[in-house]
Amino acid sequence: MEGFGIVAIALFVFVAVTVAKGVRIVPQGEEWIVERLGKYNSTLLPGLRFIIPYLDRVAYKLVTKDIILDVQEQEVITRDNAVILTNAIAFIKVTDPVKAVYGVVDFAEAIRNLIMTTLRSICGEMELDEALSSRDKIKARLRESIADEAVDWGLTVKSVEIQDIKPSPSMQKAMEMQASAERERKAMVTRAEGEKQSMILQAEARLESAKRDAAAQINLAEGSAEAIRRVTLAIGDNYTPMLYMLGEKYVGALHKLGESDNAKIVVLPADLQESLGGLLRRKPV
Repeated sequence: MEGFGIVAIALFVFVAVTVAKGVRIVPQGEEWIVERLGKYNSTLLPGLRFIIPYLDRVAYKLVTKDIILDVQEQEVITRDNAVILTNAIAFIKVTDPVKAVYGVVDFAEAIRNLIMTTLRSICGEMELDEALSSRDKIKARLRESIADEAVDWGLTVKSVEIQDIKPSPSMQKAMEMQASAERERKAMVTRAEGEKQSMILQAEARLESAKRDAAAQINLAEGSAEAIRRVTLAIGDNYTPMLYMLGEKYVGALHKLGESDNAKIVVLPADLQESLGGLLRRKPV
């Protein structure tokens, strides 16, 4: 009886283990790859599934939900030999579990490295300014470039986003120095332009002043000529009024010279009396 009990227990354990190995519950969002004697046999979809115990085994369990892959930051050299730092994030989905398992050793690592190398290649064809300002263009080219490889691995690349793209610290310092030099250059150009405009305005002002001085001198000369002409017409052949006026101005000038505070010595012409006498004694012709 004891031997029968042991056999019954062993049989029960064997049946329980067999049932456990043959019954599988696949969670939603996963697909399991079943191999029979080391060869692919079938794919278990979500739900209650059965396999042949001891012959079949679940070799791989794949997540069919969207997978987020973080692509690490890396240095990229642009076409104009500038160093930039860039990283990305990819959203992929397993659409063919068989290809994802048997087409590549580690599809997540493979797609991550593919994105890194493709990103280096795309940015390497651009100059620094273009690479920093063309994030959408880089993203579109990146997704297009890796799409075919991803299909061969049973994957669909839903989106690739460039998280960050920036100059390296040394490059950023050089850019700041360049920007500072450019600002200084513009300031010098502005100052030079201002000085140039100032000199032009000053020259124009001097030219206008000279023109006005010349016009004033011409007007003064014309006025003097007109005055002389009118005096000549008024005097005619009678010189006595003219001589009287000249003598009066002559005497007035000597009087002012004598009243000046700075005048210590006043020099009078020797023929002053004769001149005045001649003016007063002259009779009209």
